[in-house]
Amino acid sequence: MIYLFQINLNQVVMKKIAVLFILFFSFYFSYSQNEVEKGLDALTMESIKGQLGFLASDWTEGRSVGTKGAYMAADYIASMFELYGVKPFGDEVYSQPTRSQRMAGIRPEASNTYYQNFSLVQYEPGAEQKFSVVSSSPGSESAIDFVYQTDFSVNTGTVGQTAQAGLVFAGYAFSDDDAGYDDLEKIDLKGKIAVVLPGYPGYKDSSSTGFEKFEPDGRWAQYRRERDKRDRLAEAGAIAIIQLNPGTDPTLNWSQNRIYPVKGNYYEADEPLSSYYTTRMALPGKEIGSNVPTFVVTERVGNAIISGTGVDIEAFEQEVANDLKPQSKLLNGKSVAFKTTVNSEIVKARNVVGIIEGEKKDEYIVVGGHYDHLGKHDGWIWNGADDNASGTVGVMSIAKAFKATGKKPERSVIFAAWTGEEKGLYGSRYFVDQAKENDMNVVLNLNYDMIARDTEGDSAKNQASMSYTKANYNIEETTKKFIDQYDINLDLSYSPSERPSGGSDHAPFAAEDIPIFYFMAAMHPDYHQPSDELDKVNWDKMLDIIRIGFLNTWEFANSDDWMRTKVQPEED
Repeated sequence: MIYLFQINLNQVVMKKIAVLFILFFSFYFSYSQNEVEKGLDALTMESIKGQLGFLASDWTEGRSVGTKGAYMAADYIASMFELYGVKPFGDEVYSQPTRSQRMAGIRPEASNTYYQNFSLVQYEPGAEQKFSVVSSSPGSESAIDFVYQTDFSVNTGTVGQTAQAGLVFAGYAFSDDDAGYDDLEKIDLKGKIAVVLPGYPGYKDSSSTGFEKFEPDGRWAQYRRERDKRDRLAEAGAIAIIQLNPGTDPTLNWSQNRIYPVKGNYYEADEPLSSYYTTRMALPGKEIGSNVPTFVVTERVGNAIISGTGVDIEAFEQEVANDLKPQSKLLNGKSVAFKTTVNSEIVKARNVVGIIEGEKKDEYIVVGGHYDHLGKHDGWIWNGADDNASGTVGVMSIAKAFKATGKKPERSVIFAAWTGEEKGLYGSRYFVDQAKENDMNVVLNLNYDMIARDTEGDSAKNQASMSYTKANYNIEETTKKFIDQYDINLDLSYSPSERPSGGSDHAPFAAEDIPIFYFMAAMHPDYHQPSDELDKVNWDKMLDIIRIGFLNTWEFANSDDWMRTKVQPEED
């Protein structure tokens, strides 16, 4: 009897111990599960639908930089940051005690807001623009004066300019290091006016060597290539750019008479709608900086420029298409005198910036996406549901998930909604400039831009792309690991490059050699159209892109593995 009692007692004790072990490990696994799982659980379909529904509503009037709608959107984003417990990381302001408070000894106190305020110069060409082609020979000089929007148009710089300078034919102003081709390599453009062609060697002949080597990956890549020419020519010292357009007639865009109604993709009217692109913007900066006007000229102006210089445009294009030998040269005896005028005004703008402090307070990851879009014109609203209310919701959602983990990350994480992206990445540029000026140690940037749509060929409705800094190869490996581990339905294409560029807000970070990773779901026909609306959003894809963004960022904020690179450090 005693023996049986002891056996039963031992069994009871063992069962209690087993229960304690189960409870202990359940608590342990639930706790560790749980930083990441709690974060993922905070990412809900209801939340992203509610937030995107407001940001892309008519109330925010397209969120064009500096407008009432953009300020309303910024206030909403800031309120979400505050709701989630994300601390403000914008401008420092001081409280203003009342007279009685000051008499009681209360002094102004400094605190941060959620807003990083800055100014932009908004500008457009003025009414007076002059352009004359000057031909010189020993003992004589003659000038032909051309007429604005009859013979030429101009994209001005931020200030007016008057100059006369010699001309340099710079081919396509194109370069490709791998092919050893550079139109600018053997010419001096300093203080000169560059005369250039659109495109690249061989772009008119699909059977040419140049076309095979240099064909861009789609029209957007070609658009970016053309846009970047201006910066490259300015860096080389050109004071103005003249773009020749052989075989095309730019005057068709300048005609003043409207015989038939204007037919757009979504409207028909007697006159074209006013456009977001009528004006341009720039950061004022501390210097005039790049102020290079670009003139688009008719064929007769182009012929007046090259006449007598020995340049044959047609022969050049045929020859360079296959021999890939630049023919850039000074155009002796030719110069252009021009005068540009500018109408400008200052526009106040603001980023929305919050922070979750890490154990390493002064080491930062920046999670960002732009909240501005194209605004409201003639009663039409460009709501920009995908571009980029979707990415803005992604930024707010990751902030929410970080707080939901209940754990302080190792690195500090800044959450930023940029403005001014559509005008030239100005919100992110301003932030990066200020971070550099203040010696902030920014180690990584996640950029979300257009994360909610499908291409026409995406039958599975799960395709997206991720660009990242090539040296940081573990970014791709980590992404693949989490997609598999958490069964995330994304078919990602990966695009590593040494210094990722392009027309989105990762570019200013990459330009300062800060590693980036950047998600985009799709380019689609509603891009920059009023039809970019909520009813076309792929909610499942959007949520999955937010989930992988959170998983990656949480990992990168709490580990160093992703920082390993394939680049050998330079020896001292």
